[in-house]
Amino acid sequence: MSHHLTKDMATETPTAFSTFDIRVYYEDTDAGGVMYYANYLKFFERARTEWLRRLGVNQSELASKEHRIFVVKKVEIQYRKPARLDDLLVIHSQITRLGRASIIFGQSASRDGELLCESGTHVGCVDANTFRPAGLTHELRNLLEKAQN
Repeated sequence: MSHHLTKDMATETPTAFSTFDIRVYYEDTDAGGVMYYANYLKFFERARTEWLRRLGVNQSELASKEHRIFVVKKVEIQYRKPARLDDLLVIHSQITRLGRASIIFGQSASRDGELLCESGTHVGCVDANTFRPAGLTHELRNLLEKAQN
């Protein structure tokens, strides 16, 4: 692909899911060494962003050239077990639904194969100037459809 979404970026072949490893640091935890619950959302955000980056989606260029940005509209999350200081988590991400101007990501965090947390994140594509819903560009939709399948 040579369009602006992937210009000068390493890309990988779209796959139906992505994994992202992240370590729990002291700053992520409470006084008891347990990861603060809101940090799962930060980790899930990083995993989605890095997956898109590996697919070749440069969100800065998407905003500046296509006037499209992503906003989180809704999150459903279930906490099962705590993550702790120094744990190495694997964040799994997949696209569970692709709409005209929205994407639903299914994500989970696990430690050594044990499920700790799972979520469904509804992301809307909006016009960067008006913040009104805006359809995914043709190139972006095609890329995400390949990643979904």
